[in-house]
Amino acid sequence: MKAGLKGIITASVQKAVQAGSVQIPDSGKLPDIIIDRSKKDEFGDFSTNIAMLLAPLTKQPPRRIAEAVAAAASSDDAVEKCEVAGPGFINIFLKKTYWPAALADILKKGADYGKGTSGRGRKVQVEFVSANPTGPLHIGHGRGAAVGDSLANVLAAAGYEVTREFYINDRGRQIDTLGRTAFLRYHELLGRKIDLPEDSYKGDYVKDVARDFILKNGDRYVDSALDDVQKIFSDFAKKELLDRIKKDLMDFRIEFDVWYSEISLYERSLVEKAIEELRQRGFVYEEEGALWLKTTALGDDKDRVLRKAGGDMTYFASDVAYHIEKIHRGFTTVVDVWGADHHGYEGRIRAVFRAMGLDDKMLRIIFIQLVALLRDGAPVPMGKREGEFVTLRQVMDEVGADACRFFFLMRKSDAQLDFDLELAKKQAPENPVYYVQYCHARIKSIFGFAKEKGVAFLEDFDEGILKRLVEKEELDIIKHMAMFEETVEKSALHMEPHRITFYLTELAGLFHPYYSKTRVITDDAEATLARLALCKSVGTVTANGLKLLGINAPDKM
Repeated sequence: MKAGLKGIITASVQKAVQAGSVQIPDSGKLPDIIIDRSKKDEFGDFSTNIAMLLAPLTKQPPRRIAEAVAAAASSDDAVEKCEVAGPGFINIFLKKTYWPAALADILKKGADYGKGTSGRGRKVQVEFVSANPTGPLHIGHGRGAAVGDSLANVLAAAGYEVTREFYINDRGRQIDTLGRTAFLRYHELLGRKIDLPEDSYKGDYVKDVARDFILKNGDRYVDSALDDVQKIFSDFAKKELLDRIKKDLMDFRIEFDVWYSEISLYERSLVEKAIEELRQRGFVYEEEGALWLKTTALGDDKDRVLRKAGGDMTYFASDVAYHIEKIHRGFTTVVDVWGADHHGYEGRIRAVFRAMGLDDKMLRIIFIQLVALLRDGAPVPMGKREGEFVTLRQVMDEVGADACRFFFLMRKSDAQLDFDLELAKKQAPENPVYYVQYCHARIKSIFGFAKEKGVAFLEDFDEGILKRLVEKEELDIIKHMAMFEETVEKSALHMEPHRITFYLTELAGLFHPYYSKTRVITDDAEATLARLALCKSVGTVTANGLKLLGINAPDKM
């Protein structure tokens, strides 16, 4: 469908250019064609704003462009008519004969329906979660994980070469603090009295780490001074907690291509090399014993310290080296998925790309807003003891990975999300993930019933029977499915995986009422096969969409 309708618009623009009614400079590149489903039938089946996108390129009024393109499109065999609306929207009415071919296309492509080539030849790195290995993942990390992983799936479906990456902050003060806390908890568990400093990690999970340490090492370090064994405890605690993070993510169905250690930046001298590269470009200077990056010359609100006067490198220095290393790896787009509290960090990272002489548009930053956990509409209280919070594991264990991922993707990532635990567990239509998954399970049951009745749906059936699908509800379902490839492409272009969640919810909202109203298995053999073809397509699109979200498409519920 995407190739068909987009092909119609592309060919119509080319016809208008050849006729001289639309004037595109020789060096001009045709903008991406955006197609939207019309909200009302009187506005056609679809609409496009291609005329308004062409206006800056052609220096012509958008309405005049729209009239020329609409006139060219109206001559296409698949088009009933075109109308120009407002400042230059083109409303397209397609002939009813178009929809059987669109449905046949879905059936033919099957599991590949939704895949495209718009990203072909482009390498994208998506760095997400990147939680410090100083504690378990909380629900905010979980939302970032669902967004990052689903985005990577969508980009891959659109043809991009995608690398999923987790950046491990495994050095510095926070790791020293973790090791010291584990050391003190170790002594506490062995019966020694301790005084826990204010900046220690207070959660009980550090006690669990200390217990594991005792199981493997006994009391051999009980009389050791902290300075002598700091690294031993830090390395042990860091590894233990990182292993737990990896296990949580694996159970959340997330696998990374690269686990990138901050320490490795120093082991390979990449921090020093990055600073030297920026120095040669004239953006590094020394003042009062500290080393600075001149980010004010690159759009930031103030210059940033790379190396403190005492000689310690800042976290920013590591981030500079890490992002420059990303650039050297040849990614055409670098995506950082960050928590909302990192908004202030954006300017200085963009400055790094500008300092390297690059367009900072190649850096895409996605901010993840907070998650408000509810139970039957009431806020879930956090732990009363200091250091406690709701973990991803707790929520995942209660509602399951499917519901967890779907709920995390029900809103734009930069909008606050209400996550109701009881709603997520309900086996009822008001639970959106159940509503979508049940669509797939219901279709499987339809085919099971057809088999019982001796009705066989063959893959090589006569596509002519699809013309029997003439009811408005049937055509609405086909039209919506015809937008799936476009939805995937837009999700990749705008880096908004929640569009898939919205799309699937709307598809289920079209199918369930249709099923309740319409008998699929009837005495009319052709009508039965046509409706089975429609159901099979809905099941295919639902399964393909859920796969992009990292969610199962169950056969039974």
